[in-house]
Amino acid sequence: MWTMDDYPNSWKNFDQLERKKAIDIGNAMMTDGYKEEDLIPIATKQAQEWFKDASDEELNELKNKKITQHKKDSSARPELMDHDVEVYYVNHAWQVKTKGAKRADSTHDTKNEAVKRAKEIAENKDVDVIQHKKNE
Repeated sequence: MWTMDDYPNSWKNFDQLERKKAIDIGNAMMTDGYKEEDLIPIATKQAQEWFKDASDEELNELKNKKITQHKKDSSARPELMDHDVEVYYVNHAWQVKTKGAKRADSTHDTKNEAVKRAKEIAENKDVDVIQHKKNE
């Protein structure tokens, strides 16, 4: 587990609470079995986005949070990190799903919305997006 005194070098220039959020996210992912090289870019991006939009209440809550205490999430599937993300049409909606996953990551009204979301997921995982046609 990472702490405020022992964390990836890439987080050294973060604001203290932004770093704490990245450590918290990274520790949760580590508990779920994700590899360090996979989780650092994801935790970095998510912490930056969270910190940018966090309310004063959320920042205060984080100040007191125990960032090294996480329970394993039984729904986490770290083995899917290397799998491409697919966009396909089913049941009158566009679906985004990681190849090999049991269920869709998200559902969208338009293909453009689905592709946008698929690209975000794929960028986090450094994989490709596979776009299917409506009748495939």
